[in-house]
Amino acid sequence: MLTLTEAWKTAYPTASVGILAMRGAANPSVCPALEARKTALEAELRARFAGQTRADIKTLPEFQAYTAYYKRFKKTYHVQLQLESVALQEKPIPSVAALVETMFMGELKNFLLTAVHDLDVVQPPVSVNVADGSESYVMLSGQSQALKPGDMFIADAVGVLSSIIYGPDARTQVTAETRNVLFTVYAPEGIAPEAVQRHLEDTRDFVWLIAPDAEVVESRVYSAIFDRSVQCR
Repeated sequence: MLTLTEAWKTAYPTASVGILAMRGAANPSVCPALEARKTALEAELRARFAGQTRADIKTLPEFQAYTAYYKRFKKTYHVQLQLESVALQEKPIPSVAALVETMFMGELKNFLLTAVHDLDVVQPPVSVNVADGSESYVMLSGQSQALKPGDMFIADAVGVLSSIIYGPDARTQVTAETRNVLFTVYAPEGIAPEAVQRHLEDTRDFVWLIAPDAEVVESRVYSAIFDRSVQCR
């Protein structure tokens, strides 16, 4: 499903990208089974980080890896801020559409940057590349955004799907009608491909809480030095 450009492999030889494509999902505004798992995850995070501080969280290897990447662009890794909100400030995980919640839950459980798209809107071929600054797309906010040179981004035949620094696009965002879904995971240097694989499996399990019969079309980790497919159901 994903092509690795030579530019990306050269610029980020130790990075990886995860892909999870599923068919037969659902995207209700509320899913009781997912709500129960979300509440349990909140409790798990608060127990895990009880008595810790923001400084402690920053020492986690996953956050060190993303911080090193974001620092190049003078940005802050937002998943770290979200974890602090839930684990330290005891705020709830945001209640939005179910498929978006599965993305949030996976990010908070594993700390890995994830985007979610309506698979039926995505037009192959899909590739991961490195921005030269000439690329632009419409973000979820509705604003047009030029990519920062050097940033990783994923694109289909129509345009940019997401970038690390600016997040997912508006064109392929999931809706209440979404039944086929694509999750993408960015893992810069310092994140093991095996961690991405576990993250894909967790995300799949969250989707199965919403739609137990959903089919995995592809679950795979790509990098210049690693390539692993997870058995589809």
